[in-house]
Amino acid sequence: MTARLADVTAVLEAAYPPALAQDWDAVGLVCGDPDDRVSSVLFAVDPVHETVDEAIGSGAQLLVTHHPLLLRGVHGVGADTPKGALVHRLIRAGTGLYTAHTNADSADPGVSDALAAAIGLEVEAPLQPAAVDELDKIVVFVPVGPAITAVHEALSAAGAGQIGDYSHCSFATAGTGQFLPLEGANPAIGRVGKLERVAETRLEMVLPRHRRAAVVAALRAAHPYEEPAFDVLELAAPPSSAGLGRIGTLPAAEPLSAFTGRVNRGLPPTAWGVRAAGDPDRPIRRVAVCGGAGDSALGAAIAAGVDAYVTADLRHHPASEHLLAGSLPGRPTPALVDVAHWASEWPWCAQAADVVRAALGGSVEVRVSRLRTDPWTIAAPGTPGTMGRTPS
Repeated sequence: MTARLADVTAVLEAAYPPALAQDWDAVGLVCGDPDDRVSSVLFAVDPVHETVDEAIGSGAQLLVTHHPLLLRGVHGVGADTPKGALVHRLIRAGTGLYTAHTNADSADPGVSDALAAAIGLEVEAPLQPAAVDELDKIVVFVPVGPAITAVHEALSAAGAGQIGDYSHCSFATAGTGQFLPLEGANPAIGRVGKLERVAETRLEMVLPRHRRAAVVAALRAAHPYEEPAFDVLELAAPPSSAGLGRIGTLPAAEPLSAFTGRVNRGLPPTAWGVRAAGDPDRPIRRVAVCGGAGDSALGAAIAAGVDAYVTADLRHHPASEHLLAGSLPGRPTPALVDVAHWASEWPWCAQAADVVRAALGGSVEVRVSRLRTDPWTIAAPGTPGTMGRTPS
């Protein structure tokens, strides 16, 4: 029995949660009816004419790509525009299009895990861990009785007590509160000048840090005391295995020249090829990788103290300045290995295909496109080091 398109996208979104996507990104279902039946899915890096042709020609009802077709806002998808023409072709053929982009970059496992596996790394941790919601804990002491329910409901309504798919989460313990109302006080319990001991409940709830002011205001409004006793504690962020890039290790150290060859053999061939910057004899063991354009994570790779950084789209000036900084005594910086953008992300296609295959079994056939859709298609061989220096 075939699956629904919605079943396939649910599997993909469990593996690559849309919440991990950058706020500028466009991920998810681009076109297709969630109730349509799907028996075949094609995975590719790019939604271009070649992969659309392959999907339609092979009878796939869904094309899953890493790169978005409609990344920036559009006002129409007319068939007289390049991208609109692809959308029309897909719809007419009954083939859906789904994108997992920066959410697949940050997922665990994700794009960089597939890249690390392709070159033989054992992954240790993300290079740039995903940001997690900063949490507080509020602890408040409430007199035993109806006030406990009132305060609990007020805090929940203001945003406290939400943990994953659960709300109103709290912990309560019994105890005794003590206070002495002074002149000018208007106590809800007891009277001025008399020491009071009251049976109270200690109520604890977590809350998003950005909701701190709202939760404290709700507490003050609902609490029966004139001056409620409470604490707000900032909680340490838990470790996250999600995030951009990965740090990993090789089974044994090898020279940069040999490691560059390893990367070249592990990735599909492109006109861009694989190039490296650094001492060819430098031993490489601990490596950072980032699928796609990893220029922005260069600082994180330096901070990680790795021997080499493998990514795509490194620019001339940052790379040159990086090597210059590494020439200073006592300040080693990673060797750089630059690969084609498409090649660095292509291993993810097989990973995503395996995710769907494992979840939906024989009900859906999965295939990975082997078409090279890297935009660079021609390479003229160079002869490094023959220019020499201008004579003085």
